Amino acid sequence: MTSNSEAAPAERPIGSPDSVLRRPAGSGLRRVLVGISQNGWLQTIVSFLVAAILWEFSAYYLIAKPILFSPLGSIAKRAIELWQEGELQYHIWVSFIEFAGGFGLAIVIGIGLGVAFAASRFIRNFFEPWISMLYATPIIALGPLFILWLGIGVASKIAIVFLTAVFPILINTVVGLTSTEHTLIDVARSLGATNMQIYTKIRIPGATPYVVAGLRLSVARALVGVVVAELFGARAGLGFLILTSAQNFDTPALFVGVIIFAIAGVASVSLLKWLEQHFAAYRFQEHSE
Repeated sequence: MTSNSEAAPAERPIGSPDSVLRRPAGSGLRRVLVGISQNGWLQTIVSFLVAAILWEFSAYYLIAKPILFSPLGSIAKRAIELWQEGELQYHIWVSFIEFAGGFGLAIVIGIGLGVAFAASRFIRNFFEPWISMLYATPIIALGPLFILWLGIGVASKIAIVFLTAVFPILINTVVGLTSTEHTLIDVARSLGATNMQIYTKIRIPGATPYVVAGLRLSVARALVGVVVAELFGARAGLGFLILTSAQNFDTPALFVGVIIFAIAGVASVSLLKWLEQHFAAYRFQEHSE
């Protein structure tokens, strides 16, 4: 038996040097990984850094042919040259006008027709076969027709972008407006709500996530529509820059156009996600009051 005079060894504080030495070697790395996993912006930055490293490795070691694949340094240098010449900003502006015009028109027409289709079964059944037919038609096959009808100016490009982007918005709007729970509508009618109040207070708030999802789908299709439109008889634009760069074997300039389109897609989708979260928070706050 141990005597009572023997004192038990005192516990060392957690922050003592010995306890630090006894910590697992990977604890610091684990904390870094946990911090990255809990921060969305850090995850995005790490994702881009990994993509840049893989891009450079592929450019210098896997492909190693500048005519086929250019490193990021060459692409950035070519972008600066095009910017200093005033060519890059002109192409960006032309493509932005075509994208904004076609996508904006698709939003107005798509949501407007979606409301009309949801309100009237006759209108929906009358136009649905035509919508399905146009949606399944390859837009690249209609490009030359729009040029013949509207010329090689901006109007034909806006028409192609519109036709490319309108259908996801239209379809998602119809699905959102027709998916409202009938019990909510019946309760609203029993309380004396008018059709306009049902649309503004029940159907439209409930359809907002569907509409935003349609917008997110149509943004990517609209950017593709810009490229397709500028492949036919264009005189400016990022798609025209990509086409002429490929014909002249100017691979860095080609990647400049491609990367700008990719950045535009990421920025547009991020903006729509922010709008969706904003409207969701607004709806939650409105219903909680």
